[in-house]
Amino acid sequence: MVVLRSRHEAEALAARLPPLLVQAERVAATVAQGVHGRRRVGSGDSFWQFRAYVPGDPVARIDWRETAKSERAYIRENEWEAAQSVWLWHDRSPSMNWRSERNLPTKGARASLLLLALAALLVRGGERVTLLGSGLPPAHGRAVLDRLALTIERAGEAVTGLPAVEPVPRHGSIVLIGDLLMPLEELHALLAGFAAAGVRGHLLQVLDPAEESLPFEGRVRFEGLEREGALLIARVDTVREEYQARLAAHQDGLAALARGHGWSLARHRTDQPPHRALLALYGMLSGGLPPGHDVQRHDMQRRDIQQTGT
Repeated sequence: MVVLRSRHEAEALAARLPPLLVQAERVAATVAQGVHGRRRVGSGDSFWQFRAYVPGDPVARIDWRETAKSERAYIRENEWEAAQSVWLWHDRSPSMNWRSERNLPTKGARASLLLLALAALLVRGGERVTLLGSGLPPAHGRAVLDRLALTIERAGEAVTGLPAVEPVPRHGSIVLIGDLLMPLEELHALLAGFAAAGVRGHLLQVLDPAEESLPFEGRVRFEGLEREGALLIARVDTVREEYQARLAAHQDGLAALARGHGWSLARHRTDQPPHRALLALYGMLSGGLPPGHDVQRHDMQRRDIQQTGT
């Protein structure tokens, strides 16, 4: 009877968890079996910043001298703490809410899953995570995963694509997940802003397989998801080669941009298992690719992930 009651309680608890979080933790658990903790860098006890106290912070960490100057309580953070912190972001623009087939996830759904799975994997290793642009300090523990999952599930589509440049510690890490199909100039401005502060990060491009191959035939009308209007093509096969060439040029530009700012780049297709992309992301965060590394282009029909470092 006790076992049966415990089982019912466990099932009831699981039912209250956001489905995305349950799926993300399964993906993280798969990857966690084959990885080790990532390397951490930092300057030990060097002071980084004061930040406002939030519920859950140990009271013993309050800096009372700084707190006495204000009506709010403040926590003193050192660089070694910042070095173990990761700022995560995923594209929530309307163009991410697309899939070419019913049995595939949308790009946005896969990006959300990978962000939360990466957060779960990092928290398992004792790291601090937060959402870029949330205004919340990086935190660790189960509570931060629940908060991230609820934030993701309740968030609507964003009006703009890329996030704004915000203060991130020199040894912190940034992960940006999206289709990265915006003009390269926009992404360059963002990476340059972080690079000016000595911050590096990682890019993950998530694409639907149809966005790579353009497999459609005959007369097709393409509808824009972000007010671009419609485009009617009489014979898609006549533009397929040019389209693929332009996509390849854009991806080469992404790789060059990442190298130029000391960032790394991985690519993932939504018809491939999510744990492969998660493993690539975790590998980049672990320092598996040295700055300056550049992996050559290859057939992504055979392998969905290509990694590119500086």
